[in-house]
Amino acid sequence: MRGIGWGLRRRVVYGMWGLGGGGGHVAAGLLMLVLPMLLPGLFGPLGYASPSMLSEWNGPESRHMNLLKGALRTENSDGEQSDLWEPLPDQGWKPCLQPTESPSKPEKSSGYLQVFLDGGLNQQRMGICDAVAVAKILNATLVIPYLEVNPVWKDSSSFEDMFDVDHFIEALKDDVTIVRDLPYEYSWSTREFYATGIRETRVKSAPVHASANWYKFNVLPILHSYGIAAISPFSHRLAFDHLPADIQRLRCKVNFQALVFVQHIRELGDALVHRLRYSPSLSDAVEPETIQMVNDRKPRKQARKFVVLHLRFDKDMAAHSACDFGGGKIEKLALARYRQAIWQGRVLNSQFTDEELRNQGRCPLTPEEIGLLLAALGFNSTTRLYLASHKVYGGEARISTLRKLFPYMEDKKSLSSSEERVQIKGKASLLAAVDYHVSMNSDIFISASPGNMHNALVGHRTFENLKTIRPNMAMMGQLFLNKNMSWQDFRLAVVEGHLQRHGQLRLRKTKQSIYTYPAPDCMCHV
Repeated sequence: MRGIGWGLRRRVVYGMWGLGGGGGHVAAGLLMLVLPMLLPGLFGPLGYASPSMLSEWNGPESRHMNLLKGALRTENSDGEQSDLWEPLPDQGWKPCLQPTESPSKPEKSSGYLQVFLDGGLNQQRMGICDAVAVAKILNATLVIPYLEVNPVWKDSSSFEDMFDVDHFIEALKDDVTIVRDLPYEYSWSTREFYATGIRETRVKSAPVHASANWYKFNVLPILHSYGIAAISPFSHRLAFDHLPADIQRLRCKVNFQALVFVQHIRELGDALVHRLRYSPSLSDAVEPETIQMVNDRKPRKQARKFVVLHLRFDKDMAAHSACDFGGGKIEKLALARYRQAIWQGRVLNSQFTDEELRNQGRCPLTPEEIGLLLAALGFNSTTRLYLASHKVYGGEARISTLRKLFPYMEDKKSLSSSEERVQIKGKASLLAAVDYHVSMNSDIFISASPGNMHNALVGHRTFENLKTIRPNMAMMGQLFLNKNMSWQDFRLAVVEGHLQRHGQLRLRKTKQSIYTYPAPDCMCHV
């Protein structure tokens, strides 16, 4: 049904504008003349969020046709498949979150600490962990963090919309005092209050990766004077180095134990996982009111394994990378205008050529390229693939090659009904939360490019010793630049280049994120 539906929509759209026949070029030209009058907002600064309607409809042809033909002809042996799906062996490390000393809280709090967090789900998630750590450093009472409206996705979801507040407070009760709301005498301390003037209780100068001493010298006096301090902005405002061991473990305790998604997100995520493992298609999906029945019933057949692919290829990513994705001059111009409108030209990658960017591993893998990577590693047309993505730049036309390689590719929409998704519809953070839950329950996770979602899941799956494939971006960029490489040579290079990138534990280095590399701070060597 999904394929029929897409084909019908495509025919309707092409038919409306006369793009399907010989008059396509004329109709396209008329369309570009008429659209600015009918939809002026589309061509203003905010309209650049849709780089080109024509580029969305007319996706580029395969940029790696030789490799694609080789991948489609290749079938992997059962032995290759079984090795690929083998779980990670014990690597000699285990979660280690107990404090080195007995947990204790001060008899008297130094005051109330508020933080205002921007960004998407995973950036906010890290900010929440840092907020708990700063509250511990200052002996302060933490107010449930305020999540700013995401300026890109326009998502107003609150902490309570995403995370189980009761569990959060209970899990950390021995470490930090946390309250849902401020008492009446501090009810004036709101986002609106700080947005309308300079306030002595607001801290807006917290440097990126500030030390514990910075907070003691700059925030603690405000707490003592006013009984409250509000830090905004707060994202990435706590250092990863030179902190007490118990503070580091507390950050991981928040991330891996205290932050649990609300029940309806967990239930929908569990239903999707169940359908990926046991249902051949959406036709076997159940009605919305029976999600719990699906999650509770015992499976009647052997579970299938599945891969989660986080396809980070939205318009922002495509534009900010300054790479060439094969859409021709129209696409290049549209993305360049978008970069100028959103970042006013402040994009470092713009000074490099596409070849230089790919050699440095700075270009996100397109759906076609990540599909070829997966095929080279040994996944094939029988592999069940779950696509974790908000919206792919170029739409279905851009994904079509990936779907050729992996016809059993699913996502939230294909695996669930609109009624089941009603609580998360149009809410990017909640949609991402469902993808996060499914990703943590998959056999293998892979991301098409680094980013907050990639980093968060790499760290969480490392903590749980789950297989996670980390693409060698520089090597892949160089391989894709070689247009004469055979499929056999490409496959051999990919396999050899990823031998140590299947989830093998890596120890955190100086300045690296504890949320991406939890060992050795939050894991003990056995």
